[in-house]
Amino acid sequence: MVKLGLVSSEFNFEIVAPMLEFAKQHAAFLGAEIVAELRVPGVHEIPLAVKKLVERSDVDAVVTLGAVIEGETGHDEVVMQHAARKLIDLSVEYGKPVALGISGPGMTRVQALERVNEYARRAVEAAVKTAKRLGKV
Repeated sequence: MVKLGLVSSEFNFEIVAPMLEFAKQHAAFLGAEIVAELRVPGVHEIPLAVKKLVERSDVDAVVTLGAVIEGETGHDEVVMQHAARKLIDLSVEYGKPVALGISGPGMTRVQALERVNEYARRAVEAAVKTAKRLGKV
């Protein structure tokens, strides 16, 4: 059984909350167990929480959930690019899958709400499948 860590952001929680619930349901459907869950203020803080989880011996993979909504500046692109890059770095450094379930950048609130289940499902499946294929379980 794949043991998952789950990190979600509070910012845009009206989008992230349903992602979180769907991710939990989908993990159970796939036979994975969520052994640790952390919530952070925003997507910018997700990599630090992921680092704490990948350091744990009882976590095989980590799923990240968040929503980066397009604003009037390029801030959404900067946040998403840096978060995604750091999550890749952590995955490689610790040898554990870190799945990207963060919507955006360049996405409106409506577009993000329309993709809640899609992002959550893809992230959970990526974490579970990769952990299995790497022999983590």
